[in-house]
Order: sequence, then structure tokens, then C-alpha cells
Amino acid sequence: MGPTIDEVNALSAEAFVLRFGDVAEHSPWVARAAAAARPYASREAMIAAFVDALRAAPAEDRLALIRAHPDLAGRAARAGDMAPESRREQSGAGLSALTDAEFARFEDLNGRYLDKFAFPFILAVKGATKETILAAFERRLANTPAVEFAEALDQITRIVRFRLEDRVSP
Repeated sequence: MGPTIDEVNALSAEAFVLRFGDVAEHSPWVARAAAAARPYASREAMIAAFVDALRAAPAEDRLALIRAHPDLAGRAARAGDMAPESRREQSGAGLSALTDAEFARFEDLNGRYLDKFAFPFILAVKGATKETILAAFERRLANTPAVEFAEALDQITRIVRFRLEDRVSP
């Protein structure tokens, strides 16, 4: 397991960002903002600081964070051109072993979703299967842009939670 909360609290701001800057996909600003809330009383308080930092950011920063995420089972996934945690998470959901037909379906849904919302579909895939992911894709395509923006942020907070739970001892 990772460091204890006391060890996390003892990190310099720079070391903290180096260690946790990738928790929010390609958005180290979230870790920088969360670091300012130290010392944390617990891992749960640390997670809350990351979520608060994300939620308090200006809308354009939140949109940039959403857009920093790779497509699920997209071309970047097939090429292996993703952050290691994203690659592991997608692989765990079976997205690294799609048939050509399944890949084509994901490509179609990714394209339709991006055309409608102007950002990628985001789902915290831990514990999901390709079937549940496809069902969520279909269901969420019916959402309004405002609802889907909020849903994307909710999914990112779940991803941040899972990643911090994996990295920091309880």
C-alpha cells in the first residue's frame, strides 16, 4: 500500500504534486489546489480536498479536465497512448480485448457523444463490464449538455476517489 496520511501531510507541495498530480487526468492543478488543504485528518479528508478543488474550479478548468480524459476504448486505448492508470482501468473492464465489431461500436458511440457534448464520454469503469459501459453510453446520449457535464464531473470524482484509495493507506 501507499503512504500513510501522515507521510502525505509531510510531503512538500512540490513532492505532493509530483506524487498525486496525475490523479486527475493530465490536470496537476487539482493536486496543487488540494495540497493547500493539508494537513488532512484522514484519507477521506484528502479525497474530499481533491473533490473540493475540482468542484471549486472555474467552469473552463472543469471542462479542460473533462476533455483531458481519453475516449473509452478509443484509438488512444488501442494504441496504448494513455496514462498508465487509464490503461489499467480500461483493461480491467475488458476494453483492451474488444472484437473489431465491439471496437467499431465504441468508436461510433464515442463520435456521437463527442459531436453532441463536445467532450469525451467519461465513466469510472472500475467494476464495470463492456456491456454495462455500452448501456451507460446509450442511456447518457439522451441527456442534455448540462446534465451530462455534471455527470462527467461526478464520474471524474469517482475516478479520483478510486485512484487515491489505491495510492494512500487508509
